[in-house]
Amino acid sequence: MNDVSPIQLSGTKPPQQVAFHRLELGQIMTIYGRMVAAGEWRDYGISMLKDVAVFSIFRRSAEHPIYRVEKRPKLAAKQQQFAVIGMDGRILKRGSDLRQVLRVLDKKLIRAVD
Repeated sequence: MNDVSPIQLSGTKPPQQVAFHRLELGQIMTIYGRMVAAGEWRDYGISMLKDVAVFSIFRRSAEHPIYRVEKRPKLAAKQQQFAVIGMDGRILKRGSDLRQVLRVLDKKLIRAVD
């Protein structure tokens, strides 16, 4: 019927943010829930910035994140858009399929039993 476009002020653009999609958050929260149930993780934080979305995982809420899951769409063609980064800044896994990238965190749940 009536196609209405958003009003923009002259010379300004709406802020662009990178965000995780619903299915991506579902995959991340599945592994997060398993690790919380195992007593390994306790808190998380989500940051949506101009060029990257970050899911930070904490052992305790007052610490630095032990892992970060990052989404950088601009790297999709070159280095893949998803990455799991450790506390020391090392890239543990990078890829275009989030499920495959998150498998590196699943391995942290498997431990030897005494």
